[in-house]
Amino acid sequence: MFRIDADRARFRDIVRGKIRQDLRRYLSTPELLARRGEKTVSVALPQIELPRFRFGRNEGSGLGQGPGDKGTPVEGAGENGMDGPGAGSAAGQHILEVDVELDELACMLGEELELPRIEPRGKREISSASGRYRGVRSRGPSSLRHVRRTLRRALMRAICSGMYDPRAPLLLPVHDDQRYRARRSAPRPEASAVIMHMMDVSGSMGREQKEIVRIQAFWIDTWLRSQYENLEVVYIVHDAIAKQVDSESFFHLRESGGTKISSAFDLCLKLVQERYRPEDWNIYPFHYSDGDNWSARDTERCVALLRDEIAPRVNQFCYGQVKSAYGSGQFKKDLDEAFEHDQRIVTAGISDRGEIAQAIRAFLGKGR
Repeated sequence: MFRIDADRARFRDIVRGKIRQDLRRYLSTPELLARRGEKTVSVALPQIELPRFRFGRNEGSGLGQGPGDKGTPVEGAGENGMDGPGAGSAAGQHILEVDVELDELACMLGEELELPRIEPRGKREISSASGRYRGVRSRGPSSLRHVRRTLRRALMRAICSGMYDPRAPLLLPVHDDQRYRARRSAPRPEASAVIMHMMDVSGSMGREQKEIVRIQAFWIDTWLRSQYENLEVVYIVHDAIAKQVDSESFFHLRESGGTKISSAFDLCLKLVQERYRPEDWNIYPFHYSDGDNWSARDTERCVALLRDEIAPRVNQFCYGQVKSAYGSGQFKKDLDEAFEHDQRIVTAGISDRGEIAQAIRAFLGKGR
């Protein structure tokens, strides 16, 4: 048994090392997104073959052996289907899929990007089962049987029925006498968080830009889920108007028309006021755009909303500007100028997939 545990631990260390080695690649590709489950993600790893000696006679022929002449066919070429049109008979490379818990993946992300743990702000009271068995009930498993309460119940029944004899105090509990320990539900404070992903879906945000947002959102969600026991995710899309959608629509919806960023900020503020109170929730709004807004006046309204309404209510507001062929990138410049010394507003420019890790570190590196 102990040998199996040791082998399993060694295997997990090997898998962990392989994932850590390729983590930078995973941070810039959507490879893990389609394999994500509720609590685990399936990671494809090449099967590791241990080197071994092969016994036999070396005849001095074959690829790389002997002088050979130009144009001489290589012995064995085409036999395994590599160079010929027919089906091969040799074994190919096997891919091993390993389920990795999201918490473990988040731990690797935190170590790779040196992310600090988050200090929760909002807490809400929820009803949950406490860790001690302080209650008593009449039904339950035999392992939780309360012997003293059972005998007391049997004694009371025997005395009331006149069957108790002090000279022969024999008690035989019946089915109705049985009592069992039970856990009592008690309210306790729990740190809860909500992520609000907002994205511009106007015509200038193309497929590549949305793929970058999708990859980044996956890793942000993975990290924050490891920091909070209760996490909700809200998706908002906007062009000139904003609306709340599901995750599938968020990453694949594309509309034409203008861009009015304040519409998304207004909807975000409305949800915070009506559903996610700062006293109960840790709030993380993330907005993604290519930096184009329809007017300077709307940008001024966005700045006012962030400064006076949104920033005082949230843990941190993050803006990720994804570079596109049609975006001017002006909105990030305006935010940087307006909130130069405000640590609650964090911005990051993302030119390509290689800068996703840098943006994640900028967003999550302050531990707010």
